[in-house]
Amino acid sequence: MSPAVNASATDIVSAVEEQSLSLPAWIYRDPEFFEREREQIFRTSWQLVCHVNDIAQPGDYHTFDFLGQSVVTVRGDDGEVRSFHNVCRHRAARLLDGPRGHCGRRITCPYHAWTYATDGRLMALPQRDAFLGLDRQQHGLAALEQEIFFGFVFVRFASGTPSVREMAAPYLDELAEYRLEGLIPQRRVTLRPRAVNWKNIADNYADGLHIPVAHPGLSRLFGDTYGVEAQPWIDKMWGQVRATPSSNWSEGRYQALLPPVAHLPASRQRLWIYFKLWPNLAFDIYPDQVDFMQFLPISPSETLIREIAYVHPDERRQMRAARYLNWRINRQVNREDTALIERVQAGMASDSYTVGPLGTNEVCLRSFARRMRLTIPEARAPRAPLPGWSHPDHDR
Repeated sequence: MSPAVNASATDIVSAVEEQSLSLPAWIYRDPEFFEREREQIFRTSWQLVCHVNDIAQPGDYHTFDFLGQSVVTVRGDDGEVRSFHNVCRHRAARLLDGPRGHCGRRITCPYHAWTYATDGRLMALPQRDAFLGLDRQQHGLAALEQEIFFGFVFVRFASGTPSVREMAAPYLDELAEYRLEGLIPQRRVTLRPRAVNWKNIADNYADGLHIPVAHPGLSRLFGDTYGVEAQPWIDKMWGQVRATPSSNWSEGRYQALLPPVAHLPASRQRLWIYFKLWPNLAFDIYPDQVDFMQFLPISPSETLIREIAYVHPDERRQMRAARYLNWRINRQVNREDTALIERVQAGMASDSYTVGPLGTNEVCLRSFARRMRLTIPEARAPRAPLPGWSHPDHDR
């Protein structure tokens, strides 16, 4: 179906023009477009569940809920990490509860006590003789496609996009310097609801132009050193923490107390670096810690931000203080960003706004818009087609 269906001739945007235009406002609030995203973007996208050190012992598990799907990643008795649908094969009951836990050597359904090994095999079921012809080998837990990348466990529900390693390929050498495989969890998973479209959060994360305007703390820390660049599947943003003391207490103490990290080269000792992986994963790498953030879509105007923080074991007082100060600094940045994205989401409903111009230096926003238009061609239409546009028989 043509992306220009039900739009006037003046709404058709050429391929050349759209390179310098933002995504249209209607796709930040349209229910039909949201359903397209569920099927054409998120089923094939890699989603972070946890780090292998979140599930260090056999029987340890971590769960992840996403768009109506429940996932469990568990370390087996053999030490291997595997990911499954967190659903019993008998009557679809959820098997394991909570964001994390320990199931021992078996996973037992709380409904009818079907019991699975930690490698997913169906081991036992009550009243076995009543299930005539049941092949236990065909009724083990449903496995998910999984990739372990620098110690982080990713899953997806259907094939489509390249592997995580392929998507992050431009920065593999850079990431290797941080020894990510050795990270351990710092705090529990946190969930923060936001009344905005997930793309609004993704845009804001990769927008370098708002840093000097809306984040005075980051401006005091970085000065004019903030940089941005875009690759086909991953964006990178960065800033060097200056030696010039900030007038803000948290920022100034962080600058003074941040200790050297033995495994990092000099160029990274005071580097804050941010990556955004298509479509909805961001990770912030600091000398003192690594934070992951996922923008989990709930509806066209609701998103759940899922955050996990990791650190290298380090009991130095200066490092503990630096991590606390990092949290204080970024808590304020989060407040500022929350206010910004709420303003934008409200503006997306204005009759006055369709698309906006993108500067040549807004490389990450241009890259994201290009990927969205390639994946869902209807995103090329500045105005929404008539209701029902996504139905197969709409134009019959």
